[in-house]
Amino acid sequence: MTTTNANALTARWASTVDDGGTVLSGAGVYVLLALLGPNACGPARDELLAVAPEPLEIPDSPTARMATAVWSRAEAPLTEAFTAAVPPDRRRPLTGDPDVDQPALDAWASEQTRGAVPAMPIRAERDTLMVLASALSVRTAWAEPFDDGVQRPETGPWAGRDLAGLHRRTRGAAGLDALRVADTAAGPVTLLTVAGAQDVDVVLALGEPGQAAGAVLPAAITALAGPAESAGTAGALDPDRAAPGVTVREVEAADDTPELVVSTVRFTVRGAHDLLKEPELFGLRAATDDRTGHFPGISPVPMSVSQARQDAVAEFTGAGFEASAVTAFAMRLAGAFFPDRTHRRRVVTVAFDRPFGFAAVHRATGLVLVAGWVAEPEPFQG
Repeated sequence: MTTTNANALTARWASTVDDGGTVLSGAGVYVLLALLGPNACGPARDELLAVAPEPLEIPDSPTARMATAVWSRAEAPLTEAFTAAVPPDRRRPLTGDPDVDQPALDAWASEQTRGAVPAMPIRAERDTLMVLASALSVRTAWAEPFDDGVQRPETGPWAGRDLAGLHRRTRGAAGLDALRVADTAAGPVTLLTVAGAQDVDVVLALGEPGQAAGAVLPAAITALAGPAESAGTAGALDPDRAAPGVTVREVEAADDTPELVVSTVRFTVRGAHDLLKEPELFGLRAATDDRTGHFPGISPVPMSVSQARQDAVAEFTGAGFEASAVTAFAMRLAGAFFPDRTHRRRVVTVAFDRPFGFAAVHRATGLVLVAGWVAEPEPFQG
């Protein structure tokens, strides 16, 4: 159920994105919401638990890692229950001096993501009492690498451009099973699972021409959890049935072994998200009300959420996939002013040759680690 709730948050969030390239991690937000909810009271508790009703069990994975940490000021002592829930090695001090605190926060973000996200998405301020952060890193090599080349789309937004293409041929029925077409609320969506060498796969999602990112991406995430019979695999596709990006044809060959031909593009996408632009989506509306405190389970000092942001990056190459996301919440005093301080063969071909979505999925649990939209691929470097 926890994976279902986290993926549902990712899908709802994905429905709000525009058609610009981006990447986001609902899982990275969920782990912080699940830490706040049980320690909140009143409407803030109700809203947070409605979105994140239980802790997220982070998979024990060789390719995906989630780190969390809490920074707090001496003026906001932590409760025994909260310190029991957050081990000492995940607790760090805040001084109240931004010139001291910000470099420490940025260093943690950079260290946890190997420099992919070089700074914390929130800013340390003089009235910041607490910071809660998560850092997600995903790094997987492909079980079957792609060949680098050039892709020249003939139609669509990328028509006439030389793009950094990735190409691969896979023989056998098992290879064709990696491609399926799901019937969704956004119409048919083509889903290609690019298998990682270990336990994380990346699913590419292509909708019909003109379908918006905010429709295709959540539809794809929802389809990943749907029954297999709700989607047709490549081996069963009718040559006369239209599917986004897919053509099916019969060719003369030495044997009848089916073949899947994949053509896609290298991409690097980044996302910078202010979660408080849509606080209801994350159960944070009441928690931002600074007229009163909301988290007695964390500290007897009344606090409200003052900042909630995520920075993320994802890169898809011929060799593998890498993604990192840092999410951070900042808390400040609520209900009172903080004192001033001086410190601071049957051949099936699929082409992802126009904007498309993607999701990195932990294979065993189905948890969507990151998801995003590719609006601009990398150009071909001859």
